[in-house]
Amino acid sequence: MSTKTDLRTISHLFGDALSQFAKLFQNEVDLAKAELGEKVQQIGGAVGLIAAGAVLVIPAIVMALFALSAALIAGGWSQPVSYLISAIVAAVLAGILFAVGMNRFDTRHLAPRETLRQLEKDKDTVKGMVR
Repeated sequence: MSTKTDLRTISHLFGDALSQFAKLFQNEVDLAKAELGEKVQQIGGAVGLIAAGAVLVIPAIVMALFALSAALIAGGWSQPVSYLISAIVAAVLAGILFAVGMNRFDTRHLAPRETLRQLEKDKDTVKGMVR
C-alpha cells in the first residue's frame, strides 16, 4: 500500500517540480523581454543623439571652418592650403563624432547581462533539483 502512496507522492513532487520549472522559464522569458526592450531603447537613444548632433553641428562646423580659412588667408597662407587645413580639421572632428557614436553601439553594453546571469543560476538550480 505504501508503494502506491510513495508513487503518488513522487509523481506529485515531480509534477510540482515541472510546474515550478515552467514558471521559472516564463519568468526568464519575461526578464529577457524587459531587458532587450531596454537595450532597444538605448540603441534608439544613441541613434537619436548621433542624428541630432550631426544636424546641429554641421552649420557650426561650416562657419568655424570658414573662419579658420579666412584667418589663415589673412595670415598670409594661400587659399588652397587654408582650405586643406580646414578640411583636415573637419575630418578629425567627423572621426571623433563617428567613434563616439560607434562606442554607443558596443555589443558588450547591449548584451542582456542580467538575463544571462539569471539563466546560469536557473541552470544550476535545475541541476540541483535533478540530483
